[in-house]
Parts: sequence; structure tokens; C-alpha cells
Amino acid sequence: MARNKLILMVFLTFFCIGLGSFWYSGQFAHKSQNTENTVYTQAPSYGERISQVAAQVSPSIVGISKLSPSKDIFNQNLVESTGSGVILDHEGYIVTNNHVVRGAESISVTLADGNEEQAEIIGSDPQTDLALIKIKVDNHVTPIKLGDSETLVVGQEVLAIGNPLGQRFARSVTAGIVSGLNRLLTTEEGLLFPLIQTDAAINPGNSGGALVNLAGELIGINTIKIAESGFEGMGFSIPSNQVKVVIDELKTRGEIERPRMGIKVLGEISQEKARYYQLPVKGGVIVEPVRGGTAGKAGIKAFDLIYEIDGQEIATGPELQGYIMQKRRGDSVRVSIIRLITEESAQVQKHSIQIILN
Repeated sequence: MARNKLILMVFLTFFCIGLGSFWYSGQFAHKSQNTENTVYTQAPSYGERISQVAAQVSPSIVGISKLSPSKDIFNQNLVESTGSGVILDHEGYIVTNNHVVRGAESISVTLADGNEEQAEIIGSDPQTDLALIKIKVDNHVTPIKLGDSETLVVGQEVLAIGNPLGQRFARSVTAGIVSGLNRLLTTEEGLLFPLIQTDAAINPGNSGGALVNLAGELIGINTIKIAESGFEGMGFSIPSNQVKVVIDELKTRGEIERPRMGIKVLGEISQEKARYYQLPVKGGVIVEPVRGGTAGKAGIKAFDLIYEIDGQEIATGPELQGYIMQKRRGDSVRVSIIRLITEESAQVQKHSIQIILN
């Protein structure tokens, strides 16, 4: 009896071991089969991403050619110049630089498919160097997707796309990074505007082209490059958020209404400099009047230092400009200035001048 019981226990033990082995083998085979069926995808490389974005955005970039009168009074010829533009919507609105279309007698736009259309100027804004033009849309056009320039960070990868040297090099793509944000450049009218600095190559003819992120979104309109000896890779773009504000108003009104004081910012005096030169103020903005402007008529002179406006301290050009932008044309402001009496004595006088904004 005991012997039979022992045999039964041995049998059951080996049976359980065999059953467990069979189950484990089945599970292993099932996992192996699933592993064989799994497909792993590799993330696109940097070069592949650039190619994808370029293919996505290029149809939204157009070439712009304008004919303008020659400045030679003896030969009344028309001179051709070129630039770039970006399609904004399916209605044929295109954004470009003001200097690309300024003074044009006629404007033609070359699309990605080679078709050429005549364009009309809807409005322009010399202060931001932006212009809005429109073409008649006969076929499908590809508008660009607007991005948020406020989300940009220094070091972020970007692409510049445009037409350097005209249609021969249409939709050329250059890659780079965001080198800096809120770079303040002074316009011909003396206004300060923040720009995006990039080392992506921006060459003649690229003006009005697109600066895009690697999602293919427009984050800037290329406008200027520093081309002085010793400088390399310093291009600038107008932030897309600023572009949207200006373009929306140009589409509605055809122009941008801004109050102007009629001054040009020459520089700033910091608190440290004011203390060093023993000025009776904490700092301020050095200005000169624009010819024919209300500031000059009110008594502002070159190299006057504005340190207060309507009793509010002013230390930088953007602070001064920001205060003026909150006003309306026809409003008046009172500026407090100091003026150098004589260079020999380095004595200064304080003045309070009321200026009407035009």
C-alpha cells in the first residue's frame, strides 16, 4: 500500500512539472511571436526634419518683383527689384516688408507653381517695415500657419525661407537658431521695435520671407541683416505676434494710426552715468526732434534729455515709446527735460515742455 502511494506521489509530481513546463513554453512562444510582430520606428534626424518643414512651408513663400521709377532725372526708366512674401490665407493676402514694395508702380507675385499674378497694396507700415498686398486667387494657394513668437527661446532651431537674388534662387532654405530676443533697432522715424535675432542666413531678396520653427509655423518675417565688415550671421526678423497685430489693422483700415511726438531716440543715460556726470536726474532718454514734427515746434532741441513725461519717470527708450503708444493723436503730453547750456561749463537747465501728439 505504501509502495503504491509513493508511486502515485511521484507520478503527480512529474505530471505537475510537465504541465508547468508546457504552459511556460506556450507563454514564451506567444511573447516571441508578439516581439517579432512589433515594428519600431526611429525618430527623424535633424536633416530629415528640416527637409520635412521645407517641403511643408515652401509653397507658402512667393517671389515679389516691383517696378519703380529710376532716380536718374535724365533717364525715366523703370528699375526692377525683388523680394519675398508669405501667403496668409486662401483669399490671396500676402505679408512682406514695406521696403520691398515701397515706391512701386507695379507689383507681380510669382507663386510656387510658377504662376505669376499682379498684386495691389492693401496697406503698409513704414515704422514696422511691414506691408500687406493681395493677389487674385485663380487656383489653390497654400497659406502658412501662424505661430506664437512669445514662446521662442534662445537656441531654438529655426529656418529662413525666401528668394535671395530673385527667382533664380527661389525658396532657398537656410537653417540656424534664435540668437537673441527683443533686440531693439531704431527705425528711420526714431521708433524702437523688438526683433528676433537669428544666425540663419538672410540675404538680399530674402526680405519679407519667412522665419519658421520646426513645426512649420511662421514665427517671424525676415527684414534686415547687418552687413558691416566684421559681422557675420546677424539677421533680424519681425516677431509673428507683432506681424499679426499690424496686418489685422492694415486689412481693416489700410494704415496704422499711431500718435507721434516727433522725436528720434539717440540714446539713454543710466542712473550710473547720471551720477558720474553729476546730472540732477536719475537718468533718461537723449532725443532730437524730427524735422517738421510737433516736438521741434514746441521747443525740443537735439541732445535734450527727457527724464519725465506727465510726471512719470522715464529711463529708457521703450518706456518713452510705450507711454506715447497709449495716447491718441491730438492728445498733449508734458515732458521734463534737461539741456546742456554750454559745453565748456557743463551746466544744465531744466525745462518743462508741452507737446501735442500728431
